[in-house]
Amino acid sequence: MTDRPEILFSSEEIAARVSELAREIAGAPQRPDIAMPILVGGFVFAADLVRALSKEGVDLAVEMLWLRSYGDKRVASAISMIAGPSDQIAGRHVLVIDGVLDAGRTIKKAVSLIEAAGAASVRVVALLDKQRADRVAQADHVGFQIGDDFVIGYGMDDAGAHRSLPYIGKV
Repeated sequence: MTDRPEILFSSEEIAARVSELAREIAGAPQRPDIAMPILVGGFVFAADLVRALSKEGVDLAVEMLWLRSYGDKRVASAISMIAGPSDQIAGRHVLVIDGVLDAGRTIKKAVSLIEAAGAASVRVVALLDKQRADRVAQADHVGFQIGDDFVIGYGMDDAGAHRSLPYIGKV
């Protein structure tokens, strides 16, 4: 990997799109009352999105869901749950927040866990959607559509590296 990956989305482009997503979610008929970011890749996006939602009048409780599918590789493997939903989910309108919708297996697992915990409703927002024809889940709200590139930055990593980049780049 090169030291400086090709930039797909600058920090300014990301900030503008996160604000647009917040307006879109705030204007939806059913507003969420709890955010559930999928760790680890969705944490930067989630932090920015919940603050943008607050500016739109939607103040959310936050509970983390920690699922792992990539580990130290660039190809997703079996999904393992490190931390799942608590009993605080029952009866709530949950907004699942993830960084990348690839094949959709992680989002499908997250929604299944949240529904089993008794959520009243579950909506999904993904910052990036790879638009794969074989995906098993979809997002209700999408920041950017991309190709099948492996992406890093803005919380997403390559075997633990490059999460802290302020932009999204492709490897």
